[in-house]
Amino acid sequence: MAAQIVNRLKDGAAVAEAAAEHFVTKVAALLEDKAEVNVMLTGGTVGIATLACIAGREDAHLLEWSRIQVWWGDERFVRADSDDRNAVQARKALLGKISIPEANIHEFPSDDGLLELDDAVRLFEAELAIHRPHFDLAFVGMGPDGHICSLFPGKPEPEKSVSVIAEHDSPKPPARRLSFSYTAMNQVDELWFVVAGSDKAAAVFQVFGDDPTALPAGRVQGRLKTLWFVDQTAGNTSWGC
Repeated sequence: MAAQIVNRLKDGAAVAEAAAEHFVTKVAALLEDKAEVNVMLTGGTVGIATLACIAGREDAHLLEWSRIQVWWGDERFVRADSDDRNAVQARKALLGKISIPEANIHEFPSDDGLLELDDAVRLFEAELAIHRPHFDLAFVGMGPDGHICSLFPGKPEPEKSVSVIAEHDSPKPPARRLSFSYTAMNQVDELWFVVAGSDKAAAVFQVFGDDPTALPAGRVQGRLKTLWFVDQTAGNTSWGC
């Protein structure tokens, strides 16, 4: 089994700062050995705070962003300029503040009023087929219900051959979403969970308990490593931290 490491932090701000520091160090090391690095970003309060912390680090601006390809684990299928989109929030927090070529930013398709959700899946699959990314690391947020990306508990699991799914009826608005599948997330070299808040404590306890796969967050792990950045309130039930 791949290594699973838990980093326990004081609060959400400390989670974001620690994950940002690890990100810069890890990507710098990867760029020493690889021509290109592919990373997945995530939304949510802690995910976006992490991106803002990266933007605030001087060493982050020294990374060769021209060699870094940016993707997302999932996206809300809404208008391209909607603040609900993870990509819009990420541009404000990080991508608009660094020197990264626009061609290196791979957003999921947006709702232009003409494109259907299932067609958006096929469009994005075509982009994946062109770039054939090997994902080095992915930031992963987790909801209080244990969902990751737009993979929710109680939903049928996609076929293992599927990399991208359309979620037509998300229990969390907005209803229509695009997401990488469990299979795709389990092929990422390193998954980095960024989790904070007492409302996440029960889900964390479940994932580290006897039946982790009861929740989506327990059905994925990094191919090489899984890192958890967890704050005191989210980890209190599990570790009393």
